[in-house]
Amino acid sequence: MQTKTTDSRQYAAGRRPAATTGAEGNRIRLLAFWFTTTVILFELIAGSAWDLLTIDWIEAQLDHLGYPDYFAYILGVCHIAAAVTIAVPGFPMIKEWAYAGIFFMWSGAVVSHLALGDGPVSWGPPLMFLAFAVASWALRPADRRLQRIRLRRDRSTDADQGRTGRPETRPRAWAVSIGLIVALSAVSLLTLPAAEDITGEWAVERGWVDEQRP
Repeated sequence: MQTKTTDSRQYAAGRRPAATTGAEGNRIRLLAFWFTTTVILFELIAGSAWDLLTIDWIEAQLDHLGYPDYFAYILGVCHIAAAVTIAVPGFPMIKEWAYAGIFFMWSGAVVSHLALGDGPVSWGPPLMFLAFAVASWALRPADRRLQRIRLRRDRSTDADQGRTGRPETRPRAWAVSIGLIVALSAVSLLTLPAAEDITGEWAVERGWVDEQRP
């Protein structure tokens, strides 16, 4: 009897049920997913505004890398399309393509700068966003994975449906995703003048242009 009481106290003081520990791990994973995803969404949305409005920084960078000017418009459209696809619920197959697209885009930017002998100040930022994109993809919830969707199609019992649920189809998930896109778009547009001044100075410092345009 004494042994059972001691074991119970030790269990209560030093151990937690596996279900509780697993739930905490899932919450941490979900927070990490949305943090990394928010970072890449902001970069994609801000980059889209910079590209489509073709600020001086974009023109200088494209000229430095040897890409045509119209490439900015292609990137701008792809940026906003990838951001919306990754943010909203559902569309798991298109999400895979969006992640693949931004992976090649940022890895291509890194290689382009390295090929020209640019320093870490140039290839470091795209490498950082590439790492965030990989982390976002790896941490994405089960409902955003293709494998999870296939498993759901094979489960027909009510118990399975209640256990897995379809959180990505709820109106709240859509509202949060759309609200996030709108908020990030507003921030990127409001900070555009300041960003244009700062990046213009960067272009001069790196020798991509002779002097910042008025």
